[in-house]
Amino acid sequence: MRQGEMAKRGLIDGILEGMALRSAAFIVTVYGDVVVPRGGVLWTGTLIEVCERVGISESLVRTAVSRLVAAHRLRGERLGRRSYYRLDASAQREFDQAARLLYKPEVPARGWQILHAPDLTEDEARHQRMGHMGGAVFIRPDRGQPVPEGALPFLASDPPELGRIGQFWDLSALHQRYLDMLVRFAPLAEAGAALSDEMALIARLLLVHDYRGVLLRDPRLPQPALPPDWQGHEARALFRRLYRQLSPAAERWIGTHFEGSGGFLPEKTAESEARLADLCQATD
Repeated sequence: MRQGEMAKRGLIDGILEGMALRSAAFIVTVYGDVVVPRGGVLWTGTLIEVCERVGISESLVRTAVSRLVAAHRLRGERLGRRSYYRLDASAQREFDQAARLLYKPEVPARGWQILHAPDLTEDEARHQRMGHMGGAVFIRPDRGQPVPEGALPFLASDPPELGRIGQFWDLSALHQRYLDMLVRFAPLAEAGAALSDEMALIARLLLVHDYRGVLLRDPRLPQPALPPDWQGHEARALFRRLYRQLSPAAERWIGTHFEGSGGFLPEKTAESEARLADLCQATD
């Protein structure tokens, strides 16, 4: 490997350091970012090659795919001797929700949902990005989310002391994850345009994977409710900038190396182009 290529690979290795990738979660990222906007079907051989670039072995990929099928996240099909997998219909809502959060402009809150939800566990509440006010009472910014089954909702406007609302979430853990992301990906802001097509794709997948992991846990509180040193907005800006920067090279690699049941996936589609356009329009 030439010195320049080694330096670029070193950037990827630096990003991977400390990420502790889980194979199933990374496969979900590959499908959500690359495959779903391009027809939804991917050959297992392509998936194995991509995962190998981030240190996930073939055996781990096959085990993770089996578990995703059992969990109704993926669905398999065979064409000759090849196996292909597509997103299961039951997982589509979750993928669509994640895509809206990642690529579309922020939806401002219109007050607060306060929920009396005796059947809701704290883990389920955290998954839905709710704060725990005590007992069976939870709170979250009102963005028109459906009310959990069995919950009694109350709608409220902003209180006079909005800064005190943040106490119902563990914002310190989210803040640290945003800080880690900024440190991990800042070097790409300078090197992204110089990466090879393959390395640009791997970098973009890792960017999406890392940001998605914290964004799906972030209640996205209004600015007055956040700590003064909150780094979520800086992380969002870095994600938008790097995703756009890496995409031309990454998409060239997709169009020549990612195989679906009908041949190579298209480099671009209306959906992938819409994502880039939404990122250009997004505001913090």
